[in-house]
Amino acid sequence: MAHTHEHHHCESCEHHHHHEGETRRQLVLILVAALLLVGAVLVEHTLHLATWQLLLVYLVPYLLVGYGTLKEAAEGIAHGDFFNEHFLMTVATVGALAIGFLPEAGHEFVEAVAVMLFFSVGELFEAYAEGKSRDSIAHLMNLRPDTTTVVRDGKELIVTPEEVAVGETIVICPGERVPLDGVVLTGATALNTAAITGETLPRDVAAGDEVVSGCVNLSGVVTVRVTAAYGESTVAKIIELVEHAGEHKSHSETFIARFAHIYTPIVVLAAVALVVIPTLLGGALATWLYRALMFLVVSCPCALVISVPLTFFAGIGGASRRGILVKGANYIDMLAKVGTVVFDKTGTLTHGVFDVTAVHPATCDERQLLHLAAHVEHFTTHPIGAALRNAFPDEAIDGCAVEEVEEIAGQGISALIDGKRVSVGNIKLMEAVGAEWRDCHHSGTIIHVAIEGVYAGHIVTNDRIKDDSAQAIDALRQAGVAHTVMLTGDRDEVGAHVAAKLGVDEYHAELLPADKVQRVEQLLTQRERGKWLAFVGDGINDAPVLARADVGIAMGGLGSDAAIEAADVVLMDDKPSKVALAIKIARRTLSIARANVVFAIAVKLTVLLLAAFGLATLWLAVFADVGVTVLAVLNAMRALKSHKL
Repeated sequence: MAHTHEHHHCESCEHHHHHEGETRRQLVLILVAALLLVGAVLVEHTLHLATWQLLLVYLVPYLLVGYGTLKEAAEGIAHGDFFNEHFLMTVATVGALAIGFLPEAGHEFVEAVAVMLFFSVGELFEAYAEGKSRDSIAHLMNLRPDTTTVVRDGKELIVTPEEVAVGETIVICPGERVPLDGVVLTGATALNTAAITGETLPRDVAAGDEVVSGCVNLSGVVTVRVTAAYGESTVAKIIELVEHAGEHKSHSETFIARFAHIYTPIVVLAAVALVVIPTLLGGALATWLYRALMFLVVSCPCALVISVPLTFFAGIGGASRRGILVKGANYIDMLAKVGTVVFDKTGTLTHGVFDVTAVHPATCDERQLLHLAAHVEHFTTHPIGAALRNAFPDEAIDGCAVEEVEEIAGQGISALIDGKRVSVGNIKLMEAVGAEWRDCHHSGTIIHVAIEGVYAGHIVTNDRIKDDSAQAIDALRQAGVAHTVMLTGDRDEVGAHVAAKLGVDEYHAELLPADKVQRVEQLLTQRERGKWLAFVGDGINDAPVLARADVGIAMGGLGSDAAIEAADVVLMDDKPSKVALAIKIARRTLSIARANVVFAIAVKLTVLLLAAFGLATLWLAVFADVGVTVLAVLNAMRALKSHKL
């Protein structure tokens, strides 16, 4: 199994390079074809060649740049999908090449190649904008320890997790990741489960408790009896979930593809009618064939094909200037139509770091209580310790003697401060020292303090809600998002407290990564038609859900690599209010794209009518096409400016 992991890693890298190379090759092809086209025009003007010889000269750049399009068109026909944009391009350009062989017509080789060239540029823009950032989930492998210490015949051996059998005993030291799922045999420690559950509070485990792979061991040495082989472990399952989630995703068809399906058959039928009907009525075949082909060239949706992807590309650029990374044009399309936004709590709506939110002393004053707690927690690695230290930063000035610091796993810490035994921890610790603790009406994690076995009060710590979380939910409501949901691995009362404070429509608490995926799947079935579901999260445990939602939005500042890989949109500065901004930018981009389409079609129809009555030449047709394209491209660039939103 170890080898397959290595192999997988290399493959993803190769895949990535392959994609970059592909875009570069495409660019070189376009430049070479453009030069050859210029060359062909020079050849035509200097040498007097027969039409068929000229055709051969023009065919070189045409086939060079159009090969991919022709191939796609042929594949479409083979699959019975005639009317895609590739087919339209092929008919129009092949028609333009063929006109030259009619007795009274001039040839239109230049346009044929130019049209194909423009089309390829548009496609290149799209490919570049997509920038395949979801190629590798190799980062997820950080979750997986490369080695583990197993006890065999009384000796400690270092092996890979795959080599450990169910029932064997492994030793996990502080700072190591738990390699396999199992049950603690000896020792006690605190585990950081953030990578798996997103839960910020470390989980205390002692003999008989279950441990889950992927967590980090914080404080003590434990021996664990393995209960599941590596392939069945939590980490392996999460990695697999992410790798397969992409397959379920419904990609909204690109706008152009949808448009071409309606537009192409109409244009082709109209062109056929333009040849058949007048000829039957006694018109000259060549004249009407020329008009029909001109009709096709004019109708060739060049401006659309370039400006629409370009609008999306500019929208992506405009969003990235605001710290919102969108990984593809189709996600702009989907963001504009988001109807449900699901948030993960920890690290997304909250900071994932603890703060002291209330101090309730029983015997001394607040300052004294915090002071003692900060001293006792001075050396601990526990996040709550950090919160208590931050709440009382000026402890450097006082000269209290702190001795005999003792960490009691699963309970808390006690120490001698100026000769008095101060215990700081949970209810279990209070009961152990015989202090009469009181419960608290505040939601959060309650830290109790006792001095010499006498209850001194408690301190409430809470995961701090981000400053703009409430505003984020509000902004989404104003943007017309009908439904907001919060999911969390945290305890129910914490979930309820945060949900009430922020005003989300519904919340679900105490969820594991797999439960989150299930919840999202359930919500996916309930959403309205044409409305998409976005999930916003940051932890490794969110990666499967991010990949499963229609649009996965990851927090990029603090978020894990795995989540950023699995997401479709990344918010670089961890502000949940950026979700509403992303939706606004997407909607504006879409409206610019629509304006381009309407404008381009209006100009096209005018020239088409003129062409049908013989009042337009192919050059006018091409001019209309290029002119519209230039204007549409300039309009598309407006999508770059997002600072007004």
